[in-house]
Amino acid sequence: MTKGMYHQIRQAWKKPDKKVLRERMVEWRKSESLSRVDKPLRLDKARSIGYRAKKGFVIIRVKLKRGGHKRSRPNKGRRSKRLHTRKTLKLNYQKIAELRAAKKYKNLKVLNSYKIGKDGMHYFFEVIMVDPNVPEIKTDRKLRHFQPKK
Repeated sequence: MTKGMYHQIRQAWKKPDKKVLRERMVEWRKSESLSRVDKPLRLDKARSIGYRAKKGFVIIRVKLKRGGHKRSRPNKGRRSKRLHTRKTLKLNYQKIAELRAAKKYKNLKVLNSYKIGKDGMHYFFEVIMVDPNVPEIKTDRKLRHFQPKK
């Protein structure tokens, strides 16, 4: 039995070409923390979580700093109970990426997201967002939950 195109893409992402991915991440590091992208990098993953190539769908690449969830220690004026230095991360990086994208693009709704890479300093995610005011989205039965309730 022959495998389809999306299966081949999924298999290629299991062992990506490190050199190409590293070059891309160097470019992404130079770009802004939230940047709009024309097409998803991982088409198989994007389609499996709801992306369709039609009007109203927007892909946002989000760059997040890794680690560093420590607060600096205050040097005076506090009692020992308030000298916390470790702050635990309450949300995972993917949820933080979705929240930041939703905060910047207020007219769009977050559909889903996925990780596209990480290096020593950053995590990179692609967030799929939907514009609920586009007629193609309004008439789509699968995306009814993005419509405002009457």
